[in-house]
Amino acid sequence: MKTALITGISGQDGSYLAELLLEEGYRVAGMVRRSPEDRHDRIEHLRGRISLHQADMLDQMSLLDLLDATQPDEIYNLASISFIPQSWDEPALTGEFNGLGVVRLLEAIRRVKPSVRFYQASSSEMFGRPEEKPQNEHTPFRPGTPYGTAKLYGHWITGNYRDRLGLFACSGILYNHESPRRGREFVTRKITCAAARIKCGLQDMLVLGDLAATRDWGYAKDYVRAMWLMLQQDTPGDYIIASGAEHSVQDVAEIAFARVGLDWRAHVKSDPSLIRPTDLNQLVGDASKARTVLGWAPSVTFSQMIELMVDADLASARAEARNA
Repeated sequence: MKTALITGISGQDGSYLAELLLEEGYRVAGMVRRSPEDRHDRIEHLRGRISLHQADMLDQMSLLDLLDATQPDEIYNLASISFIPQSWDEPALTGEFNGLGVVRLLEAIRRVKPSVRFYQASSSEMFGRPEEKPQNEHTPFRPGTPYGTAKLYGHWITGNYRDRLGLFACSGILYNHESPRRGREFVTRKITCAAARIKCGLQDMLVLGDLAATRDWGYAKDYVRAMWLMLQQDTPGDYIIASGAEHSVQDVAEIAFARVGLDWRAHVKSDPSLIRPTDLNQLVGDASKARTVLGWAPSVTFSQMIELMVDADLASARAEARNA
């Protein structure tokens, strides 16, 4: 039985990846931070099937102890400050966590168990305002946020440890991916929650920024499968994971409100003060390499994903309305 260690196991991707690895017969260990504020709602249903260990990406010794205790065969580094506006509020912490934290983990691997297969969660935000569209693995990086810049450091240092020190290290350059487990601070979940709550009479309006802003959105469960596939190959490499399709915030609203039988135009308004410069990005990924080498392809469409999210939020809103 293989052992997999997931940092960030309590997040959206970590929870889905833990489920996948358990289905594949792995022993699954998860890293959680030493913080009373951390919540593990997304993995509560896995209690008893996974082991949780305290460590911190800012603390080298804790990572060394973590690897020594778990002796993993595969490590998936999903721990991250992932909300881009937060990276502007805390740029130094973002750099420590998303950038230097990767070095600390790679050093722990090198010192404790260099045979480990390592996955680094890179991001399409490393492209910033890209020179070409769609982007592939050879598109130049031009990060435009502290988050994207820190992720690029983690991405490049992973490649350094692979090329110079011989570690089996892969980076997945993942584009936006959503699910019912997405945090409510992200725009897709903000919309699906609002549609459900408005349907149940719990709120009246939803205020958003630029409705024309576009992203390449996919389904999180599909994307974590790509992570696993990367570590099953004979040789390590980097891969873009994306749907290849571009959709707007308005598209999300139209589908979400239609799912609950409402006209989005009656309940959504745009506030120019909420528009971010990064909303001008044209991020669309070309996942041809992943399709060819990994045999990976999305299984859930954009519309199906938004409807899944609405259905989950509608169940929660109905329960809230009953208890109000």
